[in-house]
Amino acid sequence: MNRLVLIFGLSGFAQALSSRVLDPLVPMVAGEFALPVDTVALIATAYALPYALIQPVLGPIGDAFGKRRLIVGCMAALVLMFAACALAPSFATLMAARVASGAAAGGVFPLTLALLGDSVGMERRQVALSRFLAFAILGQVAGGAMAPLVEPLVGWRGVLWVSAGLTAVGLLVLLAARGVAEAPSAGRFDLALALERYGAILGNPVARLCYGAVAVEGVLIFGVFPYLADILLARGHGGPAEAGTAIGLFGAGGLLYAALAGWLVLRVGARGMLVGGGAAAAVAMAASALAPSAAVLIAAFLLLGFGFFMMHNSIQTRVTEVAPAARGSAVALHAFFFFLGHSLGPLAYGPAIGLVGAGGAMLLASAGLFGLAFRLRTMPAPPRNKA
Repeated sequence: MNRLVLIFGLSGFAQALSSRVLDPLVPMVAGEFALPVDTVALIATAYALPYALIQPVLGPIGDAFGKRRLIVGCMAALVLMFAACALAPSFATLMAARVASGAAAGGVFPLTLALLGDSVGMERRQVALSRFLAFAILGQVAGGAMAPLVEPLVGWRGVLWVSAGLTAVGLLVLLAARGVAEAPSAGRFDLALALERYGAILGNPVARLCYGAVAVEGVLIFGVFPYLADILLARGHGGPAEAGTAIGLFGAGGLLYAALAGWLVLRVGARGMLVGGGAAAAVAMAASALAPSAAVLIAAFLLLGFGFFMMHNSIQTRVTEVAPAARGSAVALHAFFFFLGHSLGPLAYGPAIGLVGAGGAMLLASAGLFGLAFRLRTMPAPPRNKA
């Protein structure tokens, strides 16, 4: 289990890095292209929407031709797309490269979750997924905290070149470990079978609850990230550096969860982690909305990360067991709904900030997270098996 997590962890790191690295740099990109921050913040949607939309395609392909093989191909494409973003001569070109980056990244994290589901029994799976998640969280920390620190030295384009290099390292590790977790595959793609499996998965009420929950998470939590630097600037609490620190501590909260996951599974249980994580995220979002200083907001993001990852990883684990014969497809739908919410988040937060201000928008998100925690209390416990 630990060897699998280590080999594929660098891929998870690279994919998470790609999703977060431009968030704290939105003001710099806006300045170079002389565009409003609201417009440039849509690079988050440009990444997340294709990530979501590609999932129904990649899941069955991974089930048919091999998850590991597809992960390697997507990592190679992600390296190229980082380079294309770094070389973009215009904002339109940058947006196009981010769209392609999202599509490429869509075959990394979800298929790795499914691959671990194939390889690790349910009794150890949440711990395995939490350890893999730790690598992805480190990628988010690097994307959020490293970017504004490195940008003054090499510019935002240089940050993307660094990201391309780190992704290439993850690709090389996968290539060096050829044969690891290379499970037998059907060898052909059957559209009718893929549609039949999706129908069966969506007919499962537990699957529908999981998918709806992660879509709400994506909107309410990640929608604010591209606006964070601008919110701090408007409040006189700093700017990109403080936003990067907050995003970094969001990831640190996830690492804290990953360190405690084994203990939490034993002591709190799956349902307690779902409800407790959602409630903690709601409290943290309210604290961010009312924060009188950057320090308070940054501390609140530590709690936000802990609560989010506790809730989200519990949902992820449950998703790996809703369709054991088609885990690639089930986890792909999970990623589809999460990143659909992720992509809609900035579109929702922009008008909300215009109507009720940043604090009001975050308080509305807090109320939504409390409601989500209440709804998740009905999630049935996962079956205990060794699949």
